[in-house]
Amino acid sequence: MHIDLPEKRYYKIGEVAKAFGLNTSHIRFWEKEFDILKPKKNKKGNRLFTQEDLKNLKLIYHLVKEKGFTLEGAKTKMKEQPKIVKSNHDIIMRLESIKAELIKIKNQIS
Repeated sequence: MHIDLPEKRYYKIGEVAKAFGLNTSHIRFWEKEFDILKPKKNKKGNRLFTQEDLKNLKLIYHLVKEKGFTLEGAKTKMKEQPKIVKSNHDIIMRLESIKAELIKIKNQIS
């Protein structure tokens, strides 16, 4: 899944939810369920997501929405084999970006 967000230090929950095609409540729920999601909060209590939070959210999204894991299954998988899960996800993300570039080149040629 390719997320199209501008390069910033912090992202609001609405921006993140829109980029992932989820409700804000969905992201807040995942924040409670997964220990790796820890967005910063400002004085008002608004959640501010960093690039690291986005990487972790992509990983959770991949396991739950794309691979079909249950929340418990995704938590277990991430606790048992965190390095393997992250490296596999990084490889998938790199391959998807290469695929997107190749499709863009193909469309320019034709």
